[in-house]
Formats: sequence, C-alpha cells, structure tokens
Amino acid sequence: MRVIVDLEKCCGAGQCVLLAPKVFDQRDDGIVILLDEHPPEAVREAACVCPGAAIKLEDLA
Repeated sequence: MRVIVDLEKCCGAGQCVLLAPKVFDQRDDGIVILLDEHPPEAVREAACVCPGAAIKLEDLA
C-alpha cells in the first residue's frame, strides 16, 4: 500500500497524526507531513477519518 497526501485539501485537523503518529506529522501551520509512504494497514482508519479527504491509499499489486 502507498499513501498519497494532497496538501491542498489538508485542513490541519490532525486526526491522522493522532491515529497514526509514525506515519503522519504536522507542520507548524497544521498541514500534514507524510513520514512513511508505505506504512502498515493501520493507516486505513486515518485516511477514513480525514475531514478534508486529503489522504488517499493506493494498493500496490
């Protein structure tokens, strides 16, 4: 799986950081920072709760 983050859609809510702190962090202005582009399955919940729909998951086959 690969994580794709759309910085333009990020609203800085921080839900992704709370749910997956090893995968996401935030800049000083609240915008998401992707720490691990190929994380474990646990990141799916963070993508689902993103209020800006800024996190997309791509299955690698």
